[in-house]
Amino acid sequence: MYIVVLVTAKDEAQANKIAEKLVTEKLIACANIVPGIQSIFRWQGKVDRAREVLLVLKSRRRHFPAIVKTVRALHSYDVPEVIALPIVEGNKDYLNWLTEST
Repeated sequence: MYIVVLVTAKDEAQANKIAEKLVTEKLIACANIVPGIQSIFRWQGKVDRAREVLLVLKSRRRHFPAIVKTVRALHSYDVPEVIALPIVEGNKDYLNWLTEST
């Protein structure tokens, strides 16, 4: 099964570091880095907000545990967001490339 993994990072430098490591390790085929998102969240009993960067990662479900482990090792947050969404359909050629790349 193919997945899209969402990860928020504190800045572009951290996002790039995480993305490059995951691509190099063949845990993901591709990372899109979306700067300038505004997050509003509950943390330690209060509502907080932060400017963050969103990583949109394409991979396969079997790599998810290793993706989580790598993100946790490189991330500065105590509880980094690492969530996977299934890819229900996709361009066959793209999915073949995704398989070959991971």
